[in-house]
Amino acid sequence: MPQTKLQNFVFTVIMAIIMVYGMIVYNVALNTGGVTNDTFLMALHEMPIMVPIAILLEFFVVEKLATRLAFTVVRPTDRPQLITYAISTMIVCIMCPTMSLIATLLFKEPSLGAWVQTFGCNMPMALIWQLLFCGPLARLIFRTLFRRQLAAASSTH
Repeated sequence: MPQTKLQNFVFTVIMAIIMVYGMIVYNVALNTGGVTNDTFLMALHEMPIMVPIAILLEFFVVEKLATRLAFTVVRPTDRPQLITYAISTMIVCIMCPTMSLIATLLFKEPSLGAWVQTFGCNMPMALIWQLLFCGPLARLIFRTLFRRQLAAASSTH
């Protein structure tokens, strides 16, 4: 996957946009009682706030911590897919409570109960969304954008 700092930043942005949008759609649906066509438009209103927060958290804090935690469960010699899933799972385990806290503070009546409920509702969805949809889609978009550079890098190894 990403092999340079620029590629890592682009991948983080792609992942954050897809992950945050999906989770905002989910939360809007929870708050409004279901999914309608308007749900997808309403979710766009929080994107300018939540996407930069997610990018900064991921890039400067979560990525290194999640990777360290993942390697307590997997080894560097394990299959790359297993390592990817372990890191992705650890990212969700860190980002979900953190982003749920931020969303609770910004968009709800802040309280411990509101945060626990938000986090509790978000965790299963965040894990499924990340592992089954967002992660694969973000990697596909990334590989498409950097096809030539990734091919050149793999031919030199």
